[in-house]
Amino acid sequence: MSHKNMTPRAFALMPAVDIQQGRAVRLVQGAAGSETDYGDPVQAARSWVDQGARWLHVVDLDRAFGSGSNADIVAKVVAAVRDHVEVVEVAGGIRDDESLAAALATGATRAVIGTAALETPDWVAAAIASHGDRIAVSLDVRGTTLAARGWTQEGGDLFETLTRLDEAGCARYIVTDVERDGTMEGPHFHLLHRVCKHTDRPVMASGGIAKLEDLHKLVEMMPDGIEGAIVGRALYDNAFTLADAIAAVQARFDFFEWGPPQP
Repeated sequence: MSHKNMTPRAFALMPAVDIQQGRAVRLVQGAAGSETDYGDPVQAARSWVDQGARWLHVVDLDRAFGSGSNADIVAKVVAAVRDHVEVVEVAGGIRDDESLAAALATGATRAVIGTAALETPDWVAAAIASHGDRIAVSLDVRGTTLAARGWTQEGGDLFETLTRLDEAGCARYIVTDVERDGTMEGPHFHLLHRVCKHTDRPVMASGGIAKLEDLHKLVEMMPDGIEGAIVGRALYDNAFTLADAIAAVQARFDFFEWGPPQP
């Protein structure tokens, strides 16, 4: 069933906890060496929950870049928050049965597959068939060209890949404009509109969110297919607080008359 024209229930506002060498960090445009250290990842995750987060996005950057693993810390983060949130998802370097099983074994609600969706499509289709909506696919984009291997390699055309993944039964997508991620320049709204027109699956927006007005615009796109947003640097750099973001989203959500729920 298409999600479009259905009554949205909530906007999934997801603080990001990106982990590199055991620390919570933020990168600019995914570039190694651009990181800012924000301390202990478990404390960061608990802080977001204490501030009202109901969703959380956790990324092992070292696994994504193929430079190491923070699997133990990811598991600790999930254990610390999973009983206090609706959804906690884990991402970074999930490319085979072993890494997928390890991600799901943490107790995370879902695992996010990135590069593998481009490099091993048959395996991803099998994973989706086995685990259904516990799998999300992250599509990182420059223009309409996908980026792979921690954004260091090109990975094909966005819309061709969306069509293939739709046919495989993918439940949802995370779409990140690599050129805006960590830049505080605002989301690529035109790209998100194009993605929502191309697929009937829910889309999480990621990259560039800098002000509350960005969240307002994304809430307005919910009938088109936007499910929520992953927010990183804006929260860590105190561009706005999580409480402010939650209030802004709720106010905008309440402003619309979405109509009666659909069966």
